[in-house]
Amino acid sequence: MIGNNVLKLPYVVALTLFSVLFFSIINAQNKVTQTIPENAADNINPDLHLKLVFNDTPVLGTSGKIRIYDYDTDKLIDSLDLSIPSGPTDPNRVKAPYIENPFLYDSARYTNANTKPGFSKAEAVPVPGNYQLTIIGGFTEGFHFYPVIIRAKTATIYLHHSLLEYNKRYYVTVDEEVFGIDYFDDKQKWNFTTKINGPDEKLKRFSVAADGSGDFNTVQGAIDFVPDFSENTYYIFIKNGIYEEIVYFRNKHNVFFKGESREGVKVCYSNNEVFNPHPLNIATNEWPGTFPSRRAAFMVDNCKGIVLENFTIESINPKPAQAEGLLVMGSENVIMDMTIIGSGDALQVNGSVFVKNTSVTGIGDNILGRGPAFFKNCELISTGGPHMWIRNTEANHGNVFVDCTFATIGDAETVIARSPLNKGRGYPYAESVLINCKLEGVAPMGWGPVEGDTMNVRFWEYNSTNLSDGKPVDVSKRHPVVKQLSLPQDKDIIANYSSPVYILGEWVKTFLHSTND
Repeated sequence: MIGNNVLKLPYVVALTLFSVLFFSIINAQNKVTQTIPENAADNINPDLHLKLVFNDTPVLGTSGKIRIYDYDTDKLIDSLDLSIPSGPTDPNRVKAPYIENPFLYDSARYTNANTKPGFSKAEAVPVPGNYQLTIIGGFTEGFHFYPVIIRAKTATIYLHHSLLEYNKRYYVTVDEEVFGIDYFDDKQKWNFTTKINGPDEKLKRFSVAADGSGDFNTVQGAIDFVPDFSENTYYIFIKNGIYEEIVYFRNKHNVFFKGESREGVKVCYSNNEVFNPHPLNIATNEWPGTFPSRRAAFMVDNCKGIVLENFTIESINPKPAQAEGLLVMGSENVIMDMTIIGSGDALQVNGSVFVKNTSVTGIGDNILGRGPAFFKNCELISTGGPHMWIRNTEANHGNVFVDCTFATIGDAETVIARSPLNKGRGYPYAESVLINCKLEGVAPMGWGPVEGDTMNVRFWEYNSTNLSDGKPVDVSKRHPVVKQLSLPQDKDIIANYSSPVYILGEWVKTFLHSTND
């Protein structure tokens, strides 16, 4: 009996080891309840974000790699190394040149990108570096980014931009260290095939849907498909959904973005000046006319004729930061029926912009930039900081508000605008004009501080009323530089500043006519 038991022991051990291995594999599989796209799915947009849905909130590891391969050739297409930090987080760090690690792409192959629909395809080179880096909108100096973002039970995987192609089959592997599972280790576990072709560029109308039911999964994917400097007009319709992505594009003309619903479409990201700082030497920017700021959630750079309509843009930093929801640089651009939320600054405008029926919420200096910007029927909300810091020169107007509301959350009081010296530099032509606006939570001084040469500063106000009761605001304690406009002596000024054409130029007349406004 003893001998027989001894002989049986190896078989028992083997059976036990097999059972442990078998059930560990089953348990690993059970941790993931869904892959997006599903295994063996086809007709997938190449700009997708990969997703894993778990039984419970997953824990992201600090090592391991996520890789994507060409299914037919086993060629490595992209690699995300979780041991590399996403980006800087210390606001007191000494800034180094922005390119803090080698390119993850062959940047030379991007030289002529965006001259026709679709990017040139670059090779991903998984090299170690200080921080994660990806190219967005063809800007080869790159952006820091989060390779994996976990929300509730879903882990979203962000591949490097513009590497997947149409009419290709890919498979994904995930090292055990990433999520604590070792299931996704060969090409049969998680693979998918992209669409045969992209949308017909000749139609000039594209749709974006986070669930993959549109022409593109991401807002960035759609705008990347639009040629640079186009004389034609393109329309991008964004279906309801949350689009957690950095959006950056430059050199685009005549593009209309329209959301399915203002509250139902949300483009957001946790981006800021520390995470994606300005390059130290702005003068060496790689494309003349562009503005090398990478800190906003949504950036329109060196663009003309862009219309953003009927959706929400939000910077979702957990702590206050220099982090606009929207940054616009260019000319003849339009923002209407939008909600813009910053986690610090909220909206930066450099170049002519018409803003209508839009809500702008921020922590302080909510509206930055050099103008000119004309705001009509807008709501400006502050949590206690100044509503704006306008820095226009004598070459153009600043910020003009007609029939707008200024409010402050809570019991805090703030000012409408300020113009302090900035590292010894002043803004002697700063212009902020309010006409027929409703105010709440604005300090009696109204504006300030105002420093330096104030002779040509135009901080003007006409017919401001209390939001609470509609009565005229007590302006007796306004800052000395502020001018109160009145009728009949200032009728021409009031009429001119009530006209977006006077502030922005003839281009806006065409837009207003086309929208029957």
